[in-house]
Amino acid sequence: MTYDSTADTLKHAQRVAELMAQAIHELIDRSTCHDRSKTEAPELEFYNEFAPKLRVSPYGSEEYKGYLAEMKVGLDHHYAANRHHPEHFEDGVSGMTLVDLVEMLADWRAATERHADGSLVRSLEILKERHGISDQLDAILWNTARHFGWLDEQPCGTAHIAPDGTEMVCDVIVDRPGGTHAGAHADGRFEPYTWEA
Repeated sequence: MTYDSTADTLKHAQRVAELMAQAIHELIDRSTCHDRSKTEAPELEFYNEFAPKLRVSPYGSEEYKGYLAEMKVGLDHHYAANRHHPEHFEDGVSGMTLVDLVEMLADWRAATERHADGSLVRSLEILKERHGISDQLDAILWNTARHFGWLDEQPCGTAHIAPDGTEMVCDVIVDRPGGTHAGAHADGRFEPYTWEA
């Protein structure tokens, strides 16, 4: 009799589903209690005072960093209570699980929506440096954000002067780590002219 692998494959698929359900359950739990510690002392007082200031301060600016320094006591408590922050771990991002990383990326995306000039594209670049994120993990974060449609539309902005002296600026949307995009640079005002970096 010839071996039919269907039963073994279905059994394996069922086991994978059971294991994935563990991660899904934890993600659901995290989604229902995200940042709950901000609603209680000692964090509440700091967020009440500084959240409005942070909202209008450009992310990553010296002013923004100054506000973070002033709310250090509240932030230290927040980081200690919440695994989705690299600061929660002695070894930063390297101490995190995949579930932590998913919540972290969702948190970063949602945080950009609270700022008038919020940009996940810009935040990913800033946070890569701040947290020492490896190129490989950075690519995974970008891939995930792109997959879910979380990347805002930031144009490349690379300047170029065409052979005839025309000044051009690339307006292709950034969708790759390092503020890059697939394919050649292009200025939509001058189709079909493109140039390489």
